[in-house]
Amino acid sequence: MKNLPKEKRDRLILVCLGTAVIMAGLYYGVISMQQRSLMETAKKYVEQEIKLGNAERLVGNSDQIEKGLEVATTNLKAIESRMPSGDIYSWIILTVNNFKDKYQVEIPQFSKEVATDVGIYAKFPYRAASFTLRGTAHFHKLGEFIADFENTFPYMRLQNLELEPASASNASVQEDQEKLAFKVDVVTLLNTPN
Repeated sequence: MKNLPKEKRDRLILVCLGTAVIMAGLYYGVISMQQRSLMETAKKYVEQEIKLGNAERLVGNSDQIEKGLEVATTNLKAIESRMPSGDIYSWIILTVNNFKDKYQVEIPQFSKEVATDVGIYAKFPYRAASFTLRGTAHFHKLGEFIADFENTFPYMRLQNLELEPASASNASVQEDQEKLAFKVDVVTLLNTPN
């Protein structure tokens, strides 16, 4: 460069600077856009690979899913066979009386059923009936009764439980004085179509 005349040297420097500017412009204008595009394509490719893997896994598990559906359908039919139909008032009295014997719970009063729609889901295939039960029991026995009742009958719920001391005039023995009077609503699904 020392041997070159000043004019040629300036031109050579300008050509080098121009080339560097053009290269930088090409890099930032074209190459970096292509790199971003390639990275986005690679990201979409990975996402599609994950979706494909999940779909293949689901297709591979279709036999298991069908077996699970069959088991769930069988369980649902078993539960539906135990649900009340026909004379619902007699059914609830028999069911509760057969169940309460081992809990030392006295339930002498059963109200007549009130049929209602179940507002849980749209197009829910079951109707519901509500009964009010009144009785007496010791606190712990009543708690055991309620817990076991709802676990034994998954289509029934006990709601609006009201507790108060049993009347002292009826309690002749100390043990009877410790009893509670209760009122509870039993809501049950019915095995009848809407």
